Amino acid sequence: MMMKLAIASALIGSAAAFAPAPVARATTAMNAFTVDSMPGALAPMGFFDPLGFAEKADEKTLKRYREAEVTHGRVAMLAVIGFLVGEAVEGSSFLFDAQISGPAITHFLQVPDGWDALIITFIGAAEAQRAQIGWVDPANAAYDQPGLLRDDYYPGDIGFDPLGLKPEDPEELDVMITKELQNGRLAMLAAAGFLAQEAVDGKGILEHFSS
Repeated sequence: MMMKLAIASALIGSAAAFAPAPVARATTAMNAFTVDSMPGALAPMGFFDPLGFAEKADEKTLKRYREAEVTHGRVAMLAVIGFLVGEAVEGSSFLFDAQISGPAITHFLQVPDGWDALIITFIGAAEAQRAQIGWVDPANAAYDQPGLLRDDYYPGDIGFDPLGLKPEDPEELDVMITKELQNGRLAMLAAAGFLAQEAVDGKGILEHFSS
């Protein structure tokens, strides 16, 4: 059931993700990072903040919130692809003699000894690089401001654009940022649904299509 809800959400969210961003809002790329200028709001929800976290946050805190949202969204998009692809190639992959099988939530535990340390090292290196680009050195930040971002750093913009897709126009950039945010939010819901579904019945996501 949860798998079906996740897929239904994906279909609905995909359409919303490609809807045009509101043009009445000032573009974040050229203005201070505030609730009124940051992209990511779409009708009918608008700026969804029922608990008022954003309203109580200053600009620096708001940037940290957005950095966390963008990062988690990107990880979730990769996770959703990993769930589907990992289970689709089960028994036919050239990796690890095609011995990894079963629901995707069990795959990491089946990775041969030594590979898990390599994977964690790679993730740590990527996170360290991201921190060097966006974060103020902890030695130069106040003790009561952990995770302080650089003033010239835009949340999520780590300079990775090998295909040159980043628009030069600020309004077009806000539209693209909104699309990424919407897809990331959808992926977080989908990944959570996949995890819960496989934990409940021990079946892979793709198995539910044939059951």
